[in-house]
Amino acid sequence: MLSKFTIDYVIFPQHNSTIRTHFAEDPIEAEEFLMSLLLLHAKITAIRHEGGILTPHQFDRMLKIAAERIVSQLLAESIQVDASDIKNRFGFAA
Repeated sequence: MLSKFTIDYVIFPQHNSTIRTHFAEDPIEAEEFLMSLLLLHAKITAIRHEGGILTPHQFDRMLKIAAERIVSQLLAESIQVDASDIKNRFGFAA
């Protein structure tokens, strides 16, 4: 049985070329894993959904959502505001 989402990535790409694969069963889990990869400066080589590779637009959209969630969390912690304020002030989803 195929996992719903599959993410291929390289940890420490400047020192390593081993591609690893993460399997996620739902989009939220996949987004959270992408968030951790972005924070680690990992190289994300491919994202697949039910076995098929995402189009560049879909790939970019998943990364954009993950990046916006990181920014929202950082802003919430740094300036001590809630999610609705971040949405109103900065336009990032909570």
